Amino acid sequence: MALKLSSFFSNDIAIDLGTANTLVYVKGQGIVISEPSVVAVARKEKKVLAIGGEAREMMGKAHSNIEVIRPMRDGVIDDDEVAELMIRTFIRRVQRNRLMRPRIIVCVPSGVTKSEKRIIRDSAEYAGAREVYLIAEPMAAALGVHLPVKEPVGSMIVDIGGGTTEIAIISLGGIVTMHSVRIGGDEMDEAIAQFIRRNYNLLIGERMAEWIKCAIGTAMTLPEEVSLTAKGRDQLSGMPKAVDINSEEIREALSEPVAQIVAAVREALEKTPPELSADIRDRGIILTGGGSLLKRLDQKLRDETNLPVNLADDPLTCVVRGTGQVLESIESYQDLLLSSN
Repeated sequence: MALKLSSFFSNDIAIDLGTANTLVYVKGQGIVISEPSVVAVARKEKKVLAIGGEAREMMGKAHSNIEVIRPMRDGVIDDDEVAELMIRTFIRRVQRNRLMRPRIIVCVPSGVTKSEKRIIRDSAEYAGAREVYLIAEPMAAALGVHLPVKEPVGSMIVDIGGGTTEIAIISLGGIVTMHSVRIGGDEMDEAIAQFIRRNYNLLIGERMAEWIKCAIGTAMTLPEEVSLTAKGRDQLSGMPKAVDINSEEIREALSEPVAQIVAAVREALEKTPPELSADIRDRGIILTGGGSLLKRLDQKLRDETNLPVNLADDPLTCVVRGTGQVLESIESYQDLLLSSN
């Protein structure tokens, strides 16, 4: 009974500390937080003004005394101090008993370096964790879509996040082939912003670029092309300006990051042992992560690989759901956690 009460009061949590969004899963409760990984800070007072969605609303609109920071870049912590503040705030939001420090599992890119692991561990510990465990994002995503990761069968997962694309072939509880490229939703947004600047002399912000991507971004030709109005500042006159952009143009803008993702998938397949290749031929590829929602990206990968490609249900939450599954029974999944080295 004492062990159960300790578990109840400690609020152990799993965190998908993403470049674009942070999701928090509380043991026994499920996903309780899904917020943009953004923090607004008052420069002079060094005080946090807002975190998550409220801070994101300030992006591109704040005056000189307010700095809006995205502490994550390419799937890892870029600003230690701000990341710690963000993690601490999210932990406090979900803690029932602040006298008991929680155990935390954080998912990280499979290509994370030893120093990046240390930064993530330190940030979580300074934010209030009593123990910190790490798990590779593609392994967590595979668990989140209920792939048989511990069985002697090959499963392929492609997790496209805000800062990285994680590709893994998993069998017998381990990653047999792994390929991680620092290309994701952020690079798609930047490609759109550059295209519009280059072709229309129009400067747009991050949020406008992301909106365009979600609204009319596509990896392949659509049955019927669509358009929208992009708004920003004229690069030459400095005046507000609006231009009409169509999905064909945005597809051209996205061609390079999409091609890099396709190339990474093909490279991972080329490194796969023959027996596992046969499994993947039968079972196909599962797409997870927010970037996988780009229209017709699944069809693009089908055409390029001649393999079945399926988009996971609720791809945005696969990683945190898989990490939460580990949290619910850490002892059963010890072999899937990453070492400190």
